[in-house]
Amino acid sequence: MAENTTPVIHVDNLIAGYLPGVNILNGCSIEARQGELIGIIGPNGAGKSTLLKAIFGQVNIRGGHISLNGDDITGLKANKLVERGVGMVPQNNNVFPSLTIEENLQMGIFQEPQHYNERLEFVMSLFDELKKRLKQRAGSLSGGERQMVAMGRALMMNPKVLLLDEPSAGLSPVRQDEAFIRVSEINKAGVTTIMVEQNARRCLQICDRAYVLDQGTDAYTGTGRELLNDPKVISLYLGTLGT
Repeated sequence: MAENTTPVIHVDNLIAGYLPGVNILNGCSIEARQGELIGIIGPNGAGKSTLLKAIFGQVNIRGGHISLNGDDITGLKANKLVERGVGMVPQNNNVFPSLTIEENLQMGIFQEPQHYNERLEFVMSLFDELKKRLKQRAGSLSGGERQMVAMGRALMMNPKVLLLDEPSAGLSPVRQDEAFIRVSEINKAGVTTIMVEQNARRCLQICDRAYVLDQGTDAYTGTGRELLNDPKVISLYLGTLGT
């Protein structure tokens, strides 16, 4: 993990929500440095997915700031964020089911089609199972396979940071393990990664650092190992989160 004084992503005292007068995030602050894998855990309704959507320009931000490599990106729309190097894989509806795997990947790089072959080679190096199935429609894939296509599409634009919302959700235990391995491989390939995950224990086992969100703010932070062994985190969160 490289040392860098400027975080790739810095979220400072973020206040945000969907409905007027109702805030889901209440002063949330996190950061991810170059090459880190950051985990975001917490109880249901804590604001985990809302945090990712706020970073990705999909939630009304009412206070605080978000920066990418020191540049203010607060409130930018998703297409502008993709251009600047922010990729996101949502939990649901994350592929175009009527399109083939190849067409899904092409959609991921429509802003820079000249780099398609180069990026396809990189993505196929991570998701070798997809290489011989590029002409298959995404709608015929299993949940785990769709997750691979969605991650691959987000990686086609060579993002500086990848936001993952519940990559193991809805998968069988075996497929969950595969999803976490994929996330680790993507991160080891040099992509700074922020992952929201309900399976808290597994998340903490693979991440460099993590934040525990509760009631829209960052209640605890530390390395994955520190949080796994923190008595307060264990009693308050790990007993009811994940397995």
